Amino acid sequence: MEITGPMLDRFDEILTPEALAFVTALQREFGARRLELLEARQARQAELSDGGTLDFLPGTKEIREGDWQVAPPAPGLEDRRVEITGPVDKKMTINALNSGAKVWLADFEDANSPLWENCVAGHLNLRDALDRTIDFETGGKSYALRPDDELATVVVRPRGWHLDEKHAMVEGQPVSGSLFDFGLYFFHCAQRQIDKGRGPYFYLPKIESHQEARLWNDVFTRAQELLGIPHGTIRATVLIETYPAAFEMEEILHELRDHSAGLNAGRWDYLFSVIKKFRTRGREFLLPERNAVTMTAPFMRAYTELLVRTCHKRGAHAIGGMAAFIPSRRDPEVNAVALEKVRADKTRESGDGFDGSWVAHPDLVPVCREVFDGVLGSRPNQLDRLREDVDVTAAELLSVSATPGEITEAGLRNNVDVALRYLAAWMGGLGAVAIHNLMEDAATAEISRSQIWQWIHNDITLADTAQQVTKELVERIISEELARIAMEPGYDEKLFAQATALFKEVALDDDFADFLTLPAYARMP
Repeated sequence: MEITGPMLDRFDEILTPEALAFVTALQREFGARRLELLEARQARQAELSDGGTLDFLPGTKEIREGDWQVAPPAPGLEDRRVEITGPVDKKMTINALNSGAKVWLADFEDANSPLWENCVAGHLNLRDALDRTIDFETGGKSYALRPDDELATVVVRPRGWHLDEKHAMVEGQPVSGSLFDFGLYFFHCAQRQIDKGRGPYFYLPKIESHQEARLWNDVFTRAQELLGIPHGTIRATVLIETYPAAFEMEEILHELRDHSAGLNAGRWDYLFSVIKKFRTRGREFLLPERNAVTMTAPFMRAYTELLVRTCHKRGAHAIGGMAAFIPSRRDPEVNAVALEKVRADKTRESGDGFDGSWVAHPDLVPVCREVFDGVLGSRPNQLDRLREDVDVTAAELLSVSATPGEITEAGLRNNVDVALRYLAAWMGGLGAVAIHNLMEDAATAEISRSQIWQWIHNDITLADTAQQVTKELVERIISEELARIAMEPGYDEKLFAQATALFKEVALDDDFADFLTLPAYARMP
């Protein structure tokens, strides 16, 4: 493997010859299959764009009707009532592990800006955390791990199959970002986790088919063989955050059954995927502004109910979606309203049978824990709630047009504002950004830009101003929102210029970019 990124302080501790040889072996064995599966995504997209639809697969009916179970919960994953998510910088690593959450999703994906420095330093932080040598100081404040052992279980989310790591080359081609992130963590930390009575655990993002889950399962099997780790030690939770995956939940669990830890309702990327997959289908799959799309919308309700039913039928955990609110230390009224919404959301999830849920900030851990404590008590999960009352049809999963809500100028402006702020931060190296008391990541930026693209291409008229959403209107709003942002402290003209150019490309071009992170990463050093 050729490394083209700079070798910064201590990077040689992660990018060792042995670790790079391990990642190289995975890339050589599985890289071609990965590219074939990405081509299959494009073929499926073409079918949908030509009028096709999504449905449960007739060829896998035997799996859905078969009698099988996934592996039992692994050590440290029996109780997942609160999971906190965040990037793998030092401060977040310490705060997440100390937060009181049962699980920390250590994120190399949507909450991480994939600067070379971020990606490699993240592995140093994880290894140092497991060795309990990590500490951090800023602004006169010190951060360190608590002395007790009640730290969150680490579950790593590598980048999705579609992303490369352009600073690592094998035979002249960039290494899969998925294999790079997975391989380095597994090589350095798998045995460390086992020695602590836990294991190497993962969240798998952006999967679109059970064939993609099969590829991950084969990677797991081979990685365990190469390092002499028993088969089934790895456990992975799959985010059901793409529209096609919602129709293959049982098949995905089946492919990973020796390594499965359950499924997660990745709500924000799911909404983005709805738009992306059916972007040529007019108003049949038109969504109102993002803040109006709640989890009680019929198609979202069908999706979450089916997820719980599927998981518990197979002995797998069902993990709920993100509470993205960021508490304000200066506005108790805003906090009170938002925390009540968080409480209501977690109450719905726990009542539906979810075994746990996500939060984006340590201050939300107590609220989520209190709600799930009220349902679980001393039990670790709700796997005994089989939800046999649930019977979801393909038509119900596809009932997007029944979603209530409007499209307003305020909603359009919010999408523009959030996308510009987030993309500027992302280009500057931050992947999880607090904007207007919400934690925004790549998924919410994707919704913002894809909604605008969808509204332009469907001649939408704004409910409050009667203006038609056109490229010209969006260009004007971009200018107006930038003028407001430019008046704020810390405004970086260069980063916002890059963000504006990128946003116009992914929101206003006639061709729809599959992921905004692809052209964004191409602009990154």
